Amino acid sequence: MRYSLKTAVAAIALTVGLSPIAYADDASDASKLYKAGQLNEAIKKIDSVLAQRPKDAQMRFLKGIILTEQNKQAEAITIFTKLTDDYPELPEPYNNLAVLYASNGQFLKASAALEMAIRTNPTYGTAHENLGDVYAKLASQSYDKALQLDSGNSTAKLKLNLVKNLIGNTTGGVNPKTSAANPAPIATIPNTPTIAAPPPNRAAEPKATPAPVAQSKPAAVTSEKDVVLDIVEAWAKAWSSQNVSKYLGYYAKDFQTPNKQSRSAWAEDRRSRIEGKGKIGVRIDDPNVSIDGNSATVKFKQYYTSDRLSSTSRKTLVLTKQDGKWLIKQERSGS
Repeated sequence: MRYSLKTAVAAIALTVGLSPIAYADDASDASKLYKAGQLNEAIKKIDSVLAQRPKDAQMRFLKGIILTEQNKQAEAITIFTKLTDDYPELPEPYNNLAVLYASNGQFLKASAALEMAIRTNPTYGTAHENLGDVYAKLASQSYDKALQLDSGNSTAKLKLNLVKNLIGNTTGGVNPKTSAANPAPIATIPNTPTIAAPPPNRAAEPKATPAPVAQSKPAAVTSEKDVVLDIVEAWAKAWSSQNVSKYLGYYAKDFQTPNKQSRSAWAEDRRSRIEGKGKIGVRIDDPNVSIDGNSATVKFKQYYTSDRLSSTSRKTLVLTKQDGKWLIKQERSGS
């Protein structure tokens, strides 16, 4: 996996609206120290800047890269995670956070971070390539596990070899990639896969075709969770586009309004808060869906941005299935 240092820093400075004149000298000094290999001096320079401008995205981003090179991964992860909280619209911190997760063998977290980077900027080529590498690594782990369960599985062996050839490492790792802007690799994916312990050996048991009910039930649960998650995504999209009629259509008629308002009064209040308010952006992250009969609970992290406000909060939606359609019955903020 790779960073594209030069491109990433320039993109952050532009996106958050920092004036090049305002930070040119500080950024130039820190970058020169970094490129000269004087990492401790560069950190000192960055810290002196952040003491006066603690929200400076460019300096924080560069500090995260330097900490990564110094193998201070926990500190680097903290830096990039906080950047994604403060500037959720920037894809680069998600990408670099994914590199760190992958270097620790946390490939599911890495893939989630890269998907956020791509969601933020669908044209971010580095994140797309890195996500492909992570998927290849996850595939390698799955084929390894299949062979642990059945060493004679020739199909799994063939697929594993194909994946190993794809990622260019016969031990199952992913080779580091470089970029023209930064020819030295910043982080690599380790060769040792993390594989869950296999279930008890069932090789001696007779193979039989499972009953239709045993297969259809898990598929139905997964499909219903996907339906619920699609509803929540569409709800957020309607809110972002200020399509109030569509937004309100995702709420049940017996929605539990705050402060015991009537539903009509609550709806008018929501309309006044959304319509004609300039730019609004609502994005959900890290959703968790649980279903119990005709009730579904979705917990997620909500990023809200507007012309006047930017906030991050935990949100819980409780949906009920009414006439075959999932509708929001409760909405809570907080853990």
